[in-house]
This record gives sequence, C-alpha cells and structure tokens, in this order.
Amino acid sequence: MRLEIGNKVAVLDDVLKGKVVGIAKDTISVETEDGMVFIFDKKELVRIDTEQYNLSKFSDINNPILQEKISHVKKKPTHFKKEKQEVIMEVDLHINQLIKSTRGLDNYDMMNLQLDTAKRKVEYAINKRISKIVFIHGVGEGVLKSELQSLLNRYPVKYYDASYKKYGLGATEVYIYQNVQQ
Repeated sequence: MRLEIGNKVAVLDDVLKGKVVGIAKDTISVETEDGMVFIFDKKELVRIDTEQYNLSKFSDINNPILQEKISHVKKKPTHFKKEKQEVIMEVDLHINQLIKSTRGLDNYDMMNLQLDTAKRKVEYAINKRISKIVFIHGVGEGVLKSELQSLLNRYPVKYYDASYKKYGLGATEVYIYQNVQQ
C-alpha cells in the first residue's frame, strides 16, 4: 500500500484517523480532525476512501450517535416469558446462578439452597396466579430433578419435561392449577 500526502488513513490498533501530512521513509505523520499530529510506522496505518472515512466516524466510541444506541440496548433481563397471552416464569436452579461462590458449601447445602429457591418460586407463582414455571436444573446425575419432583408433589401442580427444542433435557415445566380449594 502506497501512502501519499493528503490520503485519509486510520490507525489499525486505535480509534485514531486523520490525514497524512508528512512522509519520511517508513514514518508517517498523521493529523487528526482536532489538529493533533501523530507519528506512526506505515505498517500501523490503513488508507481509507472518503466514503469509508465518513462511515468510520460512527465506530468512534465517543461518538454521540453510537453512545445513544448503546444506551438503548441495556435492558434489564426478565425471568418472565410471555407466549400467546400466557406468562411463563423461568427459574435457573444452577448453583452459580443463585450464589456468587460455593466456597464452604457441600453438596447437601447446595441442594437445599436450590430446593428452597424452587419452593419460594412455586409459592410466589401460586400467590401471583402465574400458571407456568420452567425450572432449569441441568442434566447431571438427576438428583436435583428427582428432589424437585418430590417437592412439586406437595403442591397443586402438574409437571413434565420442558421443551427439548428450547431447553434440552435439563428443564422441568410446571403447570399450576388455579382456583384449587385447599
């Protein structure tokens, strides 16, 4: 690639771009839009056409248009999925989703924490009249799944394996009967 004075260039490993103002062997002087002059090796630069130069200004992280787009993307994730006027609550029972560190916990403690979480979510769904919950428990050896089913047998619910296409083998879908007299 041959650079000439007046070419528009971009720095490969930086967000700088500008116009070539000086060439001395393999050393190129580049003036940015704000008037600063930087010196680079010619291997660090790439020539860009005028149209590319105009487009590349949107890749600058400090560009207000890009900042506005980034700010709209950050939405808080929800545990509720709505399908066909139906609210489905998803609960991930993987231990790393429930607590930050498992230090000091044995398998019994982790299992109790997961089951307590499941129990709270079932009771919450019953109180709030949510008809479906999907517990994501993973495949593993099946201990959590069998304990979860044992817990669910105490409630007015029907449970079955969740959609294989969506969750794989490691999830149980729970349908909660509404208007049950207790």
